[in-house]
Amino acid sequence: MQLSSKFFISFSMKNRVFRSMIILVATLFFGDVLLAQESVSVKWYTWEEAVALHKKRPKKIFVDVYTHWCGWCKRMDKVTFTHPEVVAYLNKHFYAVKLDAEQREDIRFNDQTFKFVETGNGRGVHTLAYSLLDGRMGYPSMVYLNEKFERIMISPGYKEAADLLKELHFAAEDAYKTTSWEEYRKRKP
Repeated sequence: MQLSSKFFISFSMKNRVFRSMIILVATLFFGDVLLAQESVSVKWYTWEEAVALHKKRPKKIFVDVYTHWCGWCKRMDKVTFTHPEVVAYLNKHFYAVKLDAEQREDIRFNDQTFKFVETGNGRGVHTLAYSLLDGRMGYPSMVYLNEKFERIMISPGYKEAADLLKELHFAAEDAYKTTSWEEYRKRKP
């Protein structure tokens, strides 16, 4: 039995169309997944960038004080700071700042220069981090500041998304003005 060349041409074209459709569907599906993953990230600023943006449009400031060697800091970056609700809330209500507690570059703020101070063995601390944390240098630590750069609270230690969201709401919704964090944490689900 001989197959006609029409059959091969027809089959070959159908096969190409089918493969093209699969590639198109896969591209659309995975393209959306990749775009969704890219859009799920906190917009991090330097201290200077956040201050400049704040002058144009005041918002509260969220400061993630970390070090490059801190394992729990890296875990928060991978787990907590990629959680879609955390990302959306932080980006909407705060200027989120990443502050390396051991960075060596000076930071000027409010007519003051904050510097790196050597503590020995090649280590040290940045005086802005020291000031924000009241000298309690544990990592990670989050600092919440109001629109006047006044501290709302310091929150030391690793946080899962649900715990961080409670803190974000506490600060962004001004609950701290009428309620202590301990009371708020107990009553808010």
